[in-house]
Amino acid sequence: MAAARGLTTRLVRSVGPGLAVAATGVGAGDLMAAMLAGADFGLALAWAIAAGAALKLALNEGIARWQLATGTTLLEGWCRHLGRFFQGYLVVYLAVWGFVVAAGLMSACGVAAHALAPGLSIRGWAVAHSLMALALVLAGRYRLFEALMKVFVAVMAATLLVSAALAIADLGALRGLTPGLPSGSPAVVLGLIGGVGGSVTLLSYGYWIRERGWAGGGRLPEVRFDLAVGYLVTALIAVAMLVVAAGVLGGGGGMPEGSAGLVACGDAIGAAAAARLGPAAGDAGRLVFLLGVWGAVASSILGVWQGVPYLFADFVRARCGGEGREVDVRSWTYRGFLLYLALPPMALLALDRPVWVIRLYTVTGALFMPVLAASLLWLGSRARLVGALRNGRLATAVLALSLLLFAVLAARELADLL
Repeated sequence: MAAARGLTTRLVRSVGPGLAVAATGVGAGDLMAAMLAGADFGLALAWAIAAGAALKLALNEGIARWQLATGTTLLEGWCRHLGRFFQGYLVVYLAVWGFVVAAGLMSACGVAAHALAPGLSIRGWAVAHSLMALALVLAGRYRLFEALMKVFVAVMAATLLVSAALAIADLGALRGLTPGLPSGSPAVVLGLIGGVGGSVTLLSYGYWIRERGWAGGGRLPEVRFDLAVGYLVTALIAVAMLVVAAGVLGGGGGMPEGSAGLVACGDAIGAAAAARLGPAAGDAGRLVFLLGVWGAVASSILGVWQGVPYLFADFVRARCGGEGREVDVRSWTYRGFLLYLALPPMALLALDRPVWVIRLYTVTGALFMPVLAASLLWLGSRARLVGALRNGRLATAVLALSLLLFAVLAARELADLL
């Protein structure tokens, strides 16, 4: 027993940035897509979540490999090698995406917290979560952030896996995990593949491994293990949400929007827990599920508030000729963008359309992924830039597939929005 505890402790200490990616990447859009897929198609599309996690793993491995090979972040590489037009596009996109995603995350936190504790309005909970995340980032350093994200991951994994177990009445239902493509599901498959694991936040991984002191090509195996653990957790949590929806809303019954949908799922899980474990377990089952959903969105807002300001600060540093220096989290550029995320987007909350705002940030994130895949294909294939860590055949094939899939997804998301 002591040996097992020691092994677990060493494992937890050896990973960190990957778990932060998992906690940040499993957000409201992922949960919504997984629950809608489970409600409409049961467990038949669980494979799409695994495929999406694998593709995001490949993209994040490419980001990390560039940084380990060159000693510069991918964003700095963009500034050096992709020209002024791309730099202008990048800063405009980051400003727009940051505003929209911040409002979406606030709305998601408001929805989840209101379902858990309806004493405060959705808007009130949204503002409270933004200010709390702002305070934690301003007061803490990376080590505190990583420790908090590990706690969030543990809470999400435990609560949502328990909820999934309660939602499935018998193991025979798991036969639906056989890969399939039911009628009417291709668009949902694209959404699952594109949604799981984050979008712009993938770039934050480079700054988190730098905070950990991971540098040089010799760290690549460590980084790959860290990312594998992170995306395994991401896939497990998303599949758990799909299983929950399949178990309590399956058969094409659909799901109500906003906190009403979460409450409906929670009530159904509570009923299942009461039927299987006794009446006293009903309220506990409901709270376990709602706590897991809240942990997923609360960890996302903390991860974005901590990780995305690095991007703006790094962009300004690179444009001003500051290559070779790490981003200072106390700088005006980092803290200024942090305040930009935490405060102005509250204006969108006045629309009182939380689900629409969440949808909008999912669309803006999808527009970024083809650009990321294309840049990793081009920059990562140049031996004069990355040396022995250039893209291999497998990496090239996976990145090319990612580019194709994410381009199709971005076009579909944009068409649906318009």
